[in-house]
Amino acid sequence: QVQLVESGGGLVQAGGSLRLSCAASGIIFRISTMGWYRQAPGKQRELVATISSGGTLNYADSVKGRFTISRDNAKNTVYLQMNSLKPEDTAVYYCNARRDFPISTRDYWGQGTQVTVSS
Repeated sequence: QVQLVESGGGLVQAGGSLRLSCAASGIIFRISTMGWYRQAPGKQRELVATISSGGTLNYADSVKGRFTISRDNAKNTVYLQMNSLKPEDTAVYYCNARRDFPISTRDYWGQGTQVTVSS
C-alpha cells in the first residue's frame, strides 16, 4: 500500500498564494505519476496538475501560468505552488500517486486538504 499525507491547505484572500505538499510512504516502488486533483462542492473531481517520474508536466487550462507542480523523488514528495488564487480555486485538493504494473495501474489518494479563497 501507499500512504499519502497532504499538508498546506487553508484560507487565503484572492490574489494570494499557498503551497501544498504531499509525502508518499509505504510501498513506493513503481510509483510513476504523482499529481493533484480537486473537488469543489457539487462538482466532480478534476485534474489540477500531474508530474511524471521523468518530469513531464500536465496542467489544467484553468491553472496554467498560476500553479506550479514539482517533485522531489528523493523525498517521495510532490508540491503544488498556487499563486494568484481565485475564489473559483476553492475546493478540496487531493494528492494522487499512480503505481504502474505490467498490465495495469493502481491509483492512491490522500485524505484531501481544504483550500478556500475569499473574494
